[in-house]
Amino acid sequence: MPNDSELIDERALSKLKWRCRRGLLENDIFIERFFRRYDKTLTVKQAQGLNVLMDLSDSDLLDLHLGRKTLAQMDASLLQEGVCEVLSMLKEPPERSK
Repeated sequence: MPNDSELIDERALSKLKWRCRRGLLENDIFIERFFRRYDKTLTVKQAQGLNVLMDLSDSDLLDLHLGRKTLAQMDASLLQEGVCEVLSMLKEPPERSK
C-alpha cells in the first residue's frame, strides 16, 4: 500500500490524466497547466484529492477554480487535506514567459 507522500507511477498518472478530461474547455486548460507543472512530482495524496475534484460537475469545478464557491459551500466532505492542496495548486497563476 503506497504512502500518501509517495509519487504516483506512470500508469497511475496516465489513468489520472484520462480521468481528468473535462467537457468545459476552461477546466481542460486549468488541468493541462496543472499537469505540465506537477506531473513529475504528483503524490498519492494529491492524486486522491484530484480524483475527488473530478467527481464534481464541470460548472462546480470551474466555480471552485474561479473562487465563486468554496469547498465548504459545495460539500463539507470536500474539506480534505489532499483536495484543498490540489485546489490551491490548480489555482496558481500561470508562469510568465520570459
